[in-house]
Amino acid sequence: MSVRIWRFLPLTLFAPSFLGLSSGHLAGRPPGLGVGMRGSKTAHSSAVDARRGSRYNRRDKGGDMNRKWLLGLILVLFGLSGALAQQSRLDVVKGRGRLVCGVNAVLPGFGFLDQKTGRYTGFDVEFCRAVAAALFGDPDKVDYVPLDARVRFQAVQNGEVDVAFRNTTVTANRDGALGVDFLPVTFYDGQGVMVKKGRANSLRELQDATFCTTQGTTNEKNITDYIRAQKWRNAKVLTFEDGAKVMNAFLQGRCDAFTADKSQLVGFRATAPKPEELVILKETISKEPLAGFVRENDSRWRDALSWIVYATIQAEEYGITQKNLDQFLKSEVPEIRRFLGLEGTLGQDLGLPRDFVVRVIRAVGNSTGRSTTASSGPRAPSTSPVLAP
Repeated sequence: MSVRIWRFLPLTLFAPSFLGLSSGHLAGRPPGLGVGMRGSKTAHSSAVDARRGSRYNRRDKGGDMNRKWLLGLILVLFGLSGALAQQSRLDVVKGRGRLVCGVNAVLPGFGFLDQKTGRYTGFDVEFCRAVAAALFGDPDKVDYVPLDARVRFQAVQNGEVDVAFRNTTVTANRDGALGVDFLPVTFYDGQGVMVKKGRANSLRELQDATFCTTQGTTNEKNITDYIRAQKWRNAKVLTFEDGAKVMNAFLQGRCDAFTADKSQLVGFRATAPKPEELVILKETISKEPLAGFVRENDSRWRDALSWIVYATIQAEEYGITQKNLDQFLKSEVPEIRRFLGLEGTLGQDLGLPRDFVVRVIRAVGNSTGRSTTASSGPRAPSTSPVLAP
């Protein structure tokens, strides 16, 4: 932040005249000391120097004021830039009293907006609720921002959202080049292909097919690479803005196959008019570890959110659920007591409330509980993908 501020300071602030310095100061001698061609003073130059000296004494007071003013400005700017650089998104969100969370709005099972009720549901949505519960004790203190795949990273970079939980694959390129830091993986997926029943029983039978997928995703890159590696010269890729539009194009017959993460295919299949007529092929052509992400270089915010995610996983390992939470709060096991904030400084060390884990579990359950909650929504999936024989 300080670098950005200094870029806008006028260069004249550092000019000798602004600092109250003359060329004489820079040359290492008092201004007004005339020097002849051979270093000898003349009577005329002495008189001139005397007059210059008196004027310099008056100007020097102004120069001192300029220097003091500049020094004060520099200190203020350094203090301001330091304060801005040190302010974490964690402090911003706590001060605002609400979380702004970027999600998918058209993917049943992960992020879906019910147009009738205006309610968001899904696996990723539950993580937004978990963060709000941890920070405010209220999982509903969330403002959801629907993001398509093309703008999700920009929305985090420019601060439009505090965090994005939007079925996003962690890759080295994204982590290194897009100005975001990823949170722990919440869902480990893989890319698959869905076709209409009878079209194909394996991916090998789609050498001349048109594949529909979403723009700006790893799915688009993966299927393009797969076709290239297989040397399928007649295969084509058709892309759309979001999964809902891909599904519509697929059902309308504009393409032979819908390719996406298998979890997405399960969700869209479940919402189809005749899901029994759609088949998800058994092949998996990629690895897709999905995670939320925040703007890079904000370790306090990233750490807080990471340990909120970890808390849901650890709760599952301990067997702590919404139903039995009150029983565990009576536990005498030291690590359970520290985990639930009954002892130690876990929450405090992360900038979170002492009982943030209790708040999360009470609001959304553990990681298994949210897997079940993710099924909420219109005819959302409750079973594993239907595989071709």
